[in-house]
Amino acid sequence: MYLIRRAKLDDTATLHKLAKMVHFINLPPDKDIIQSKIIHSRNTFLKAGGGKGKPEPEVIPESVTKNVKTDRSLGGLGATTHESDLFMFALEDTESGQTLGSSQVLARMGGKGNPNVSFKLSQQNFFSESLQTGTSHAVAELYLDESAPSEIGGLILQPSLRGHKKKLGLFLSLIRFHMIGLQRKRFADRVLAEMMAPISADGTNLLWEYLGRRFVPLSYDEADRFCQYSREFITSLLPHEPIYLSLLPPSARAVVGQVGEDTKSARRMLERLGFQYRGFVDPFDGGPHLDVKTDDIPHVKLTKRLTVADPVAMSKCKDQCMVSKLDTDGEFRAIDENVCLLDNKRIALPKAYMELLQIEPGDKVGVTPMDVKKQIAHNKKITKKKAAKKPSKAKARSA
Repeated sequence: MYLIRRAKLDDTATLHKLAKMVHFINLPPDKDIIQSKIIHSRNTFLKAGGGKGKPEPEVIPESVTKNVKTDRSLGGLGATTHESDLFMFALEDTESGQTLGSSQVLARMGGKGNPNVSFKLSQQNFFSESLQTGTSHAVAELYLDESAPSEIGGLILQPSLRGHKKKLGLFLSLIRFHMIGLQRKRFADRVLAEMMAPISADGTNLLWEYLGRRFVPLSYDEADRFCQYSREFITSLLPHEPIYLSLLPPSARAVVGQVGEDTKSARRMLERLGFQYRGFVDPFDGGPHLDVKTDDIPHVKLTKRLTVADPVAMSKCKDQCMVSKLDTDGEFRAIDENVCLLDNKRIALPKAYMELLQIEPGDKVGVTPMDVKKQIAHNKKITKKKAAKKPSKAKARSA
């Protein structure tokens, strides 16, 4: 079976190995940064579960701070993502104990005085009366967003498991919306997904090489790692004036608004959930920024807490759901299996699943139906039944 739990320090080596296979914005191949994120996440799970236990101190790795020491033009570390709740998940094969993948969700990205930075793309048209001809140019302008949206990212799965019959990549992706639904007040009213643009085999990006690096004295990899802890250098060093992309080589312009091969399926999945591209791209690599209203995400809307009933036989379980338990000590466990939804308040599971989740009858668990269309139709049916049973005001007065 497969279990999603909170990421732990023991996962560092595996996550580092996976991060080196594919370049990701939120999971750089740096053991110190990965460990720092895991500690940050552990403290967030602890708070979300009720806070029994002592938070671990968070340390900014030397692999990041060395840039501050060697180049004063980058400024101090400033505000960091560590000011916000971070949930970092790990997928585990319960039979082998192996860690197979990871994903993350950040409750608030930036905020007042610490904006989230992107390029806003627009089209500017020019026309000459004397020549009776015109030109059109794509323009990028630095855009500073202080609305502090929630952000999803860091989704990575062992390559051999892509296309798995259990849809493990989908499980790792949707667990983030499951958590948002359970901890709704912690999250913003908008969710952002920064998608990876095409990256070369040696970890470079053409837009960065022809544009970003002309203003920021760092390689793409160095800038990406430093950005994990501060974005101040972006607003200080990148030009605030409009940039005409037609001045760049065609190969650099071609990556703007595009995603790499490894990211195409993730983009399609998010767009099916309602995420949209609105002309904002990453200022480093030109990858598209997608966003959606949080309460419009189906898996957020359908997530609820139900009471666990007595165990049932596996043969009676026909409802595929994500089911999770968050303990007061911050331990988190979730499965994606067929269970039995008894009604709007209770759920029954086979004994084996209850043991894996470490739950008993009477416990409260988080539940997200995976068949969204089926669940929405079911909810509408229940609403109609309730409306039919409820007497109209006219009948109530006459009675």
